[in-house]
Amino acid sequence: MKIEHALRRHRWTAFTLVVLGFVLAFFHRVAPVAVAGELQQAFHVSGAALGGLAATYFYIYAVMQLPTGVLVDTLGPRRIVALGAVLAGIGSIAFGMAQTLGAAAAGRTLVGLGVSVMFVAMLKINAAWFYDRQFATATGAGVLIGNLGAVMSAAPLAYLVTVTSWRNVFAAAGIFSLLLAIATWQWMRDSPRAAGLPSMRERDGLQAHPDRAGHWWHGMLQVLRNRDLWPGFLMMFGAASSYITFAGLWAVPYLMQAHGMSRGAAAGHASVMLLGFALGSIVLGYWSDRSGRRRPLLIGSLALHVACWVPFVTGAALPPAASYALFAALGASVTGFTLAWSCAKELSPPALSGMSTSFVNTGQFIGIGIQQPLVGWLLDRGWRGEMVDGVRIYARDDYQLALGVLMAFAAAGLASAFFMRETYCRNVTVP
Repeated sequence: MKIEHALRRHRWTAFTLVVLGFVLAFFHRVAPVAVAGELQQAFHVSGAALGGLAATYFYIYAVMQLPTGVLVDTLGPRRIVALGAVLAGIGSIAFGMAQTLGAAAAGRTLVGLGVSVMFVAMLKINAAWFYDRQFATATGAGVLIGNLGAVMSAAPLAYLVTVTSWRNVFAAAGIFSLLLAIATWQWMRDSPRAAGLPSMRERDGLQAHPDRAGHWWHGMLQVLRNRDLWPGFLMMFGAASSYITFAGLWAVPYLMQAHGMSRGAAAGHASVMLLGFALGSIVLGYWSDRSGRRRPLLIGSLALHVACWVPFVTGAALPPAASYALFAALGASVTGFTLAWSCAKELSPPALSGMSTSFVNTGQFIGIGIQQPLVGWLLDRGWRGEMVDGVRIYARDDYQLALGVLMAFAAAGLASAFFMRETYCRNVTVP
């Protein structure tokens, strides 16, 4: 009984701390969508330059995914999360104080560097502290809670910047990040073994997974040579990245400029979309764990997601209820890509779970780094010179073209999903 109590205490402490880091990651990922106009005014930038500023987060995030996998597999998530929170805190404060575009980009890059470790660390914590049959559900719960950061970056942040400045908001986020680093270092434990407890497999009467052997480089090569992981990488590159590109920067300007919505209504749509994604993640993860299948749910949800892009590309004007429903469906349906993390863990040796999940996750951020400025560039090409309070105004047909490109990426992600290997919710590399 004492062991069970200690296990629960350490498990939920580790989970809570790493998920709070993931909340910060989502907040910073999506925040530019609510303050896009303020950023354009503060730094006097075009749509392409704004896309580039937002994408600096994703460039460093993408570069850090594979190194993060190596670091959490070798040094453990506790050290990596604490260090990442310190860097993100410094970067967020610097971003809030920036007076030039270059300084803002430097601060956002440092934020991206810091929070880039949070998600892979969460997957490593889940793999260590939960049973295999609970992994997708725990990950879905983490994504649900993490998305609270994204939800806070939409309508609530849009309201906050009317009460205080966007600079104060980012400074406060930086202080919270520094406090999280202290708490992580003090209370997080990497695994049951690190807390002096039996592993989850040992509690099931099975032999513990062997520790990683050999140099980390050999483990990374093993991951890169695993053909079963590449469809997940490509699915992230297509479907996940196009959704985040839209939700993280262009959704609110699109609704305000192409459909004449107020900032509040546009931000409300973004919040509904993000909430749909958050709830869909835990529902799909739980459903997958309960059914013992990954592939059918993954393909089915992404097929629905691609269909949800059609009204955006055709420029259809929908009544408010239908418009909100469409945004909710767009967010909820894309959650199929979240099962790629479970598949990556189950298609690689357990000791390499950090590297395998980080490799798959890299595809998402490479795609975002390409698509965010690409959308801005496409909009700038059609710009007719109209500006309001220093913000460029784009026509509906320009947005239709740009969103058509995002739909094409989503469709490519769906195509990749058909090549995913079914794992039946168990690791295929161990007995």
